[in-house]
Amino acid sequence: MDSYKTLKFVLKPIFKILYRPTIINKEKIPTKKAFIFAGNHKNALDPALVALSTKRTVRFLAKKELLEGKTKLFFKAIKAIPVDRKHTSVSAVDTAMKILKDNGVISLFPEGTRNKTNKILLPFKFGAVSMAQKTKSPIVPFAITGDYKLFRKGIKIEFGEPIDISKMELQEANKYLMQKVEELIKKNINGVKQ
Repeated sequence: MDSYKTLKFVLKPIFKILYRPTIINKEKIPTKKAFIFAGNHKNALDPALVALSTKRTVRFLAKKELLEGKTKLFFKAIKAIPVDRKHTSVSAVDTAMKILKDNGVISLFPEGTRNKTNKILLPFKFGAVSMAQKTKSPIVPFAITGDYKLFRKGIKIEFGEPIDISKMELQEANKYLMQKVEELIKKNINGVKQ
């Protein structure tokens, strides 16, 4: 068993006991083809929540600093793709696109960092839509709402319908993705039932 699968096998029951996440619309996650997860980012535990919501191996783009120091072993074990946020990270994009072309799954947080503001979302960067267009991969939007409370339900992740942005212009595609994520967030904040 590789390091990713071993870590997932160990962490999944622990995470479920500690945080009791609610996972909505898991069935919307493609089971075989390549796709990109894209959603909001509010907590350092968000990547674990996304990864544990699917049986697929999910590769995350992560700032290169996370692959150094105290968190190095964890991020190497999950095979995170290091991104240099100060310089254009061509190798990270190339690695992610190769994974998608090989029917893999990439996850990223288009806000580029954790949102610690009162705004629903920070402006989205173009990485997700750019990769989706270049590889013709759908994007599965998601929204994380609530809080990570120990031994209590509180954190929730909802997945939206996979979206095809391949025929849209980049600006339009990014705006559309942001709108889809925002709709999911608002729905869960306001408790709207489908």
